[in-house]
Amino acid sequence: MGLAYSKNKARSQKLKKSILILLLLVVVLMVIIGYRTYNIYQTDLPSFEQLHNIEPSIKTKIYDRNGILLKEFYTENRVLTPYKDLPPYLVGMLLASEDREYYDHWGINIRRIFIVAMKNLVQWRISAGASTVTQQLSRMLFLNREQTLERKIKEALTAVKLERTYSKEEIIEMYLNQYYFGNRAYGIAAAAHVYFSKSVGELTKNDCAIIIGLLKAPNINSPLNNPDKALQARNRVLYSFYQVDGLSKDEYDSLKSEPLVYSPPEEKVGYAPYFTETVRQYIMEKYGEETLYTGGLKVYTSLDLGLQKYSEKAMDKKIDSLRAYINRKYKLDNPTYTMNLPDTVDEFGDSIRVHKKIQGAFIAIDNSNGNVLAMIGGRSFAETKFNRAVQAYLQPGSCFKPFVYTACIDNGFTTTEIIDDNPIVLSIPGTKDWRPHNFDNKFRGPITMREGLQYSRNLIAIRLILEIKPEQAIFYARNMGITSSLQPVPSLALGAAEVKLIEMVSAFSIFPNQGIHIPYRYVTKIVNRYGQVLEDNSAVRKEEVLSAQTAFIMTSMMQSVVTGGTGVGSRWRGFTRPAGGKTGTSNNFCDNWFIGYTPQITAGCWVGFDEKISIGFKQDGARNGVPVWTEFMIAAHDSLPIADFVEPEG
Repeated sequence: MGLAYSKNKARSQKLKKSILILLLLVVVLMVIIGYRTYNIYQTDLPSFEQLHNIEPSIKTKIYDRNGILLKEFYTENRVLTPYKDLPPYLVGMLLASEDREYYDHWGINIRRIFIVAMKNLVQWRISAGASTVTQQLSRMLFLNREQTLERKIKEALTAVKLERTYSKEEIIEMYLNQYYFGNRAYGIAAAAHVYFSKSVGELTKNDCAIIIGLLKAPNINSPLNNPDKALQARNRVLYSFYQVDGLSKDEYDSLKSEPLVYSPPEEKVGYAPYFTETVRQYIMEKYGEETLYTGGLKVYTSLDLGLQKYSEKAMDKKIDSLRAYINRKYKLDNPTYTMNLPDTVDEFGDSIRVHKKIQGAFIAIDNSNGNVLAMIGGRSFAETKFNRAVQAYLQPGSCFKPFVYTACIDNGFTTTEIIDDNPIVLSIPGTKDWRPHNFDNKFRGPITMREGLQYSRNLIAIRLILEIKPEQAIFYARNMGITSSLQPVPSLALGAAEVKLIEMVSAFSIFPNQGIHIPYRYVTKIVNRYGQVLEDNSAVRKEEVLSAQTAFIMTSMMQSVVTGGTGVGSRWRGFTRPAGGKTGTSNNFCDNWFIGYTPQITAGCWVGFDEKISIGFKQDGARNGVPVWTEFMIAAHDSLPIADFVEPEG
């Protein structure tokens, strides 16, 4: 009995000792954690200074080659809105949606954390968050978004410290002035302007619901990006506000039934909008959105604003005349050339029909360095931002023939080579025979290669491509910078493939450059806010893709086009300098082209509809492309010395 008692006593003492040691370890661990937490709280939390310093964004500025400002890109400037100027229902919707116990916690909501943790545990996934408004504000103070335990502890401690430092109203004020609401709108004042063109005080209840709906997903719930998602988010906010008695049932039902209404301010287009948009996309892809809109870059470009204005004037004149022609020729009941104007009705309740809009594109390049001097991507940037000069794939018609002729000249053909301009029948397996014809449906019999290009005889181009094989023409087009899909078929000689205007103009510049390809460029230099050069493209890249002799012979033949062929309209319109070029018209007069050059500048023009519909009978490149090119080139060369093409040795 005594022995058993002694053993039990010893076991009890050992257990007490173990418990004491465990408690001691727990105390030590708690002291360490407490000490570490205290140190974090005292010294390792972010400064609150940035919550008070609302700095305007630093604009990125785009300049032309002469230093003229073309466009500025920036975030909407943050303007401090005091708490007293915030609509009460804006604050109410914020708390109803994000933190209903805001006035009952001290930065973190322990009860909510426990409930959400249990919910996530039961569902075995993270389905809900427990962050308070104060915690969300604290999160804005951290530059990175790492998800670690220490980071979570720091956020929670920062929230506690915020609550000890500021009043509840001050925290809400800072939150709404700092939050990112999408579409480069930082802060509530910027959001009100970006989405509604209003001041904060002018916001309606539905406006406020839309803005609060942005908090969880600024880009997804943006009315500018996803109106349907924005409407759903707005109605969820209204329901949350109704749940906390912020709205009566009647008011909730009324607001929920209203359509989504938003009214962004009209964007300042600036000069050369298609060009500056191309530059914007380049900068964003290379340096990122944040650098573009807040980095304060100075971007020096190739564009010449004076030449840009000349190109716009010439294009506007041609588009206006074509629009008048189409309006006269095609009645509003013609479905091919007209369309219903979206969301409009006349006094009888019928949809309003309008004529489809003719479009135009233009590119001019400095032959010496590849600088893009002028760019037009469409008739109106405000109506459509699609850039037909650099994005559209267009049928070039006879503008593609120089690639076929180049391949021939480079492989031993001469300009005096006699080719038969007579009918030809091509058997194509699986389809009926192809019987190509000339533009005028006439045949001239045996003529020289020079005459074939000068008068744009289709049968000559077909016979030449059959002689050298379509693959050879594709090889030369690729070498000269054409990247689009090209099929090795005889109709390639007549421009059946689709190409980009920018690439065609760049390829044609090889001829006056004596066979040297200089890649086109938009940006010459980029400097950051500190004066550091991020990019310097002053060095000109050159690659010989043709012999100087072949390039000169091609120029000689294309001079014949301008002096007495399909491009002669430039002469009787007053442009008398040495020049070469080629007209182009796709099937059924859908696409009208002219690309031409002098020793100094190569420029190209396209006119047509976005759909493959005819502009009209005999509306061709000579009639609609040449006039735009000519008017531009006369103005562009006014201050340039007269230069002739250099004949190489041999």
